Amino acid sequence: MRRLLTDLRIMLLANLWIVPVVAGLLYALFHFVAPPPPMQARMATGSPDGGYHAFAERLRDELAKEGFELTLLPSRGSLDNLAQLQAGEVELALVQSGQELTLEPSARESLRSLGAVYQEPLWLFVRTPLEDARLPGLLDLRVAIGSDGSGTQAVVRALAQANRFDESQLPQGWQTIGGTRAATALLAGELDAAFFIGPAENALIQRLAAADELRLVGLQRADAYHARMRYMNRLEVGEGMLDMARNTPQKRIVTLAPLATLVAGDSFHSSLTPLILDAASKVLKEGNLLDPAGSFPARPTAQLEILDEANYFYDKGLPILQRYLPFRIASLADRYIILAIPLLVLLIPLFKAIGPIYQWRIRARIYRWYKYLREIDQQLHKGTLPQRLDEEIERLEHLEDELAKVQVPLSYSNELYQLHVHLRYVIDRLRQLQRRRTSAPALG
Repeated sequence: MRRLLTDLRIMLLANLWIVPVVAGLLYALFHFVAPPPPMQARMATGSPDGGYHAFAERLRDELAKEGFELTLLPSRGSLDNLAQLQAGEVELALVQSGQELTLEPSARESLRSLGAVYQEPLWLFVRTPLEDARLPGLLDLRVAIGSDGSGTQAVVRALAQANRFDESQLPQGWQTIGGTRAATALLAGELDAAFFIGPAENALIQRLAAADELRLVGLQRADAYHARMRYMNRLEVGEGMLDMARNTPQKRIVTLAPLATLVAGDSFHSSLTPLILDAASKVLKEGNLLDPAGSFPARPTAQLEILDEANYFYDKGLPILQRYLPFRIASLADRYIILAIPLLVLLIPLFKAIGPIYQWRIRARIYRWYKYLREIDQQLHKGTLPQRLDEEIERLEHLEDELAKVQVPLSYSNELYQLHVHLRYVIDRLRQLQRRRTSAPALG
């Protein structure tokens, strides 16, 4: 055991050169690897009583389970959310599909889509039955079309444009109010009709669906609108779907439904995409009254470029490591594995070189002593050996004492003992020569 420990110590000392080499490679690995993604982000939602904010709150709570902090910033709606994304005030935002078309193509290049998260039906509530539920039939009524910057108003204006209305001179009775304010005015009889956009479960939509004085009507030409605005789905709502007690709607209706989409700005760290989408899929796994379970999040429309990480998620699901490890750990592992592969490519030949280099260093301990023997042998051959052989013999005997202190592994002991034999042989030759020189005068 003692000899084994000695051999191990010799081997370690002979290969100390590899320590700074490996340390340098590891430093390069940690220095050049991309930093881990931040564990916080800001999201622009919408009005506090809207569907966007309700969904964002559930998403925030789900992300908190992974230690991720999502800060919610209420806004005036989709257009405001897009403006905040472009200004870098938020990393994420909920945007109604089609609103990105209001931006210049160059402005869209800074935005990326993560996917659609649910449908946003367009609801038209009226106080009295309409003989003509088409948009032209609302021209003479007091109608709320949504507040400025809201997705509701954007959709209503798109419908008006499809009907070739003069958008700069909307009917005098059409009012740019929405949300709670529009609902209150409609229930109070200050409005004849009002447009709203939001999930069927939204508290405001449910409040209107339960009102006896209101009636929910569909869009009679929904197919024609859908053909012209592909970013909105054609959606059928069955009888009693919103409120069975009140039987709202009273018959099957057809309406339009834009999609609520997750959009990222330049400052969003794309590596967070799987984490965000996985949390969204957990929030939405049960579906809702109009979206079947498991149908969202879904691949978005082609209006904005989709992140590569989002494409991977929709094609293959979560990255392999994130299926089994917490996001923070899996994210770090992903980064280091990418650089660890070239590191291993460098280390494999490096470790293969350890054996030959170790062998050379151990033998060098032995062979360097042959330098002195070679010098004496050459002087003997040339006849130039110093006259004072006793000094040379003394030097070789001193070297012999030093050689006795040299430690080599047991497997190299034979070479060490051969050097002892060769050194003793040279000493004996010098002594013989010394005796001959000292005896020569006596014979004369």
